[in-house]
Amino acid sequence: MQTFNATPTGTIALQTITMPADTNPFGDIFGGWVMAQMDLAGAIHANEVSQGRVTTVAVGSMVFMRPVPVGAIISCYTSTLRIGNTSIRVKVEVWIKDFLTHQIIQVTQGEYVYVALDEQGHKRPVLNNPSISV
Repeated sequence: MQTFNATPTGTIALQTITMPADTNPFGDIFGGWVMAQMDLAGAIHANEVSQGRVTTVAVGSMVFMRPVPVGAIISCYTSTLRIGNTSIRVKVEVWIKDFLTHQIIQVTQGEYVYVALDEQGHKRPVLNNPSISV
């Protein structure tokens, strides 16, 4: 069972505003759009950790706690859960700032797994740079 935080954990990796074009027929933001933002944030984090190209290989433990309204500012916070030989597991939390109340609310979180790639698109060691410390 996942636990949720009272305040964001990790480092802010991405922030954007939700727009009407990204809504479902009920006026809420599509979950797939939110997941795409999470993937971008996680990839930014994994790129920094591996100091190079990465690709998404898995998404797990995804939980949506509440709908995301149009006009909300979403912030994606990331943290490293595990570094393997060629992979990085990243926790991504999504928080919104309600445009009416200005309250900060967690709406979802998930785990994304990225694999580090070399210039030819083959797996490479994550920690191939001696200056990286975890």
